[in-house]
Amino acid sequence: MSQSQNDPATDAALLRAYAKGDARAAQSLAEAFTPLVYAHACRMLNDRAEAEDIAQEAMLRLWRAASGWDANGAATIRTWLYRVTANLCIDRLRKARPSEMPPDFDVADPAAGPEQRLQERTRRSALQAALMRLPERQRQAVVLRHIDGLGNSEIARIMDIGPRAVESLTARGKRSLSKLLSVHHSELGYEDETQRD
Repeated sequence: MSQSQNDPATDAALLRAYAKGDARAAQSLAEAFTPLVYAHACRMLNDRAEAEDIAQEAMLRLWRAASGWDANGAATIRTWLYRVTANLCIDRLRKARPSEMPPDFDVADPAAGPEQRLQERTRRSALQAALMRLPERQRQAVVLRHIDGLGNSEIARIMDIGPRAVESLTARGKRSLSKLLSVHHSELGYEDETQRD
């Protein structure tokens, strides 16, 4: 899980420093947040090239917002970037719905054997395909909660909804994922519990 190691006050101070012309502050923010934004866009879009475009656009919007950034506002830089990234992804998905799934973008675990790596890749691909079939808001909530590891209150701020709505979207998304993946249970290499002794 990629998350900034800085606290919100430090991040805001760096953004103010960038607004005054400090290039090192920009570099620190870019190193902290670009991987996070890129990873979130990858999970939302399942497309590396599109995710790179989204990450660049989200960071450009942060740089443009720097001079007027309200450090006392409700959003932290991380929350703000998640929201911008998610909105850019949703806009991109609405404009062009891909008919084919791009190749898996996850790097295989070098410690695993060839069969295990293939199994893990198949499982990741199946999960990503199932995620892409969820309604956009459910997908966003599930990714933020269960893949990016954010708490409900931060997700609520990112999605501009209440914490109960986050819980509802997440629960519905998990149920839908479970149904979508249960069809492929055996082919994904999960042992059928009913057939165990």
